[in-house]
Amino acid sequence: MDRPELAHEIEVTPAFHDLDPMAVVWHGHYLKYFELARCALLQRFDFDYLQMHASGYMWPIVDMRTKYIRSARIGQKLRVSARIVEWENRLKIDYRITDAASGELLTRAHTIQVAVLLATGEMQFVSPPILFERLGLAP
Repeated sequence: MDRPELAHEIEVTPAFHDLDPMAVVWHGHYLKYFELARCALLQRFDFDYLQMHASGYMWPIVDMRTKYIRSARIGQKLRVSARIVEWENRLKIDYRITDAASGELLTRAHTIQVAVLLATGEMQFVSPPILFERLGLAP
């Protein structure tokens, strides 16, 4: 199910401090790029981390998978896209990092977050109604 409203794209340009000794972007910095895209996406729905917390839930990442296809380099303009692909029982977000000029795919990944009730610390097995409300979706 393709829902363009559940996707967002940002542009980043790796800096010198993002490089490893081999002069390519260190693998751990890709996670930072995913986080920037995820936050930008969730901010569109007024449901970033502060709003999640205010709603009585935290949404920790419980799983993350990354496939590195090609290395990113200093000064290379990158497009980082984040797309919500599951929301009923968990929040799954798919990511793609592409070269902004050519569109070449460099990295793909996904994260899985689950709702945890702040008051009790209990994981929720169904996403709470606030998520559906913020995303503008029917539960």
